[in-house]
Amino acid sequence: MERRIMKTAARIGYEDAAAAVRGFFVDMDSRDIVHSGPTAVAALARRAWRDVDELAKNCPNAITLLSNAAAAARGQKSGACTQLFRLSNLSDLERNLIAEVLGEGEVAGVVALPDGSQAEIQESVLAGIWRVRIGTDQAHEYVEVGAIPQIAQRAATDLAPTDLAIGTAPDGAMNVLPVLAETRERARAWRPGMRTHVINLTLLPMNDIDLAFLQQSVGNGPVQLIFRGYGACRVQATATRNVWSVQFFNSIDNIILDTLEIGGVPIVALAADEDFEDSAERLQEIMKAYVT
Repeated sequence: MERRIMKTAARIGYEDAAAAVRGFFVDMDSRDIVHSGPTAVAALARRAWRDVDELAKNCPNAITLLSNAAAAARGQKSGACTQLFRLSNLSDLERNLIAEVLGEGEVAGVVALPDGSQAEIQESVLAGIWRVRIGTDQAHEYVEVGAIPQIAQRAATDLAPTDLAIGTAPDGAMNVLPVLAETRERARAWRPGMRTHVINLTLLPMNDIDLAFLQQSVGNGPVQLIFRGYGACRVQATATRNVWSVQFFNSIDNIILDTLEIGGVPIVALAADEDFEDSAERLQEIMKAYVT
């Protein structure tokens, strides 16, 4: 008989990841239209811009930026350095055009910074093309092409301590201490290029006391990501370097898979090589609809 385990979601602040990106401007219609193909994209262009000459005259920087982003995506690889395109020299009209073209994808997140501010990240409808804003200043907003924004990867590496302190388990705990010991050993040994080690908490005999003490021990790190869809995947950097909490939820917010990953940024959060080629082609199709 199939074993079915449902756990109540540990609340670790993921609401912040979803709420933070609400400040990004996006035309809600554009998300559905961009997914629908060139015909619908052309309809969007006609709706938003009836005069192509006016578009070219009023938004030259935005058109150049989007064209450069498409070119960057075509040559991008998942393991390569990301490429940034700043929006500081763009007008509000041009920013709105970029927001409308890129839309709002399924991945959003926040990164806590040492100065107390936070960076907000939002993947576009084109995988591997992100919008990033640091603080509330528009001068610190940019489009980034890469597997994951640099600021998320660097924060998880640079801001988290290197060791995991293990305290005395509370009364009633069953198996949390061996899990913590394994996590600490693997985190100490992991180096870039090594395979990720996954501890599947869903399959382990752990009670609520174990899970609460595990959460308390690993703590919350500076990076929170949420993936929206039929259910949700929530990725949190813990307070220990190279240790991530990765949780998959169903549509009623019950955990269906709960893991710790010891390694780099979890692969579920990364755009793959094939994503970039597809995104480059789709963005070029969108741009043709706008400017031809």
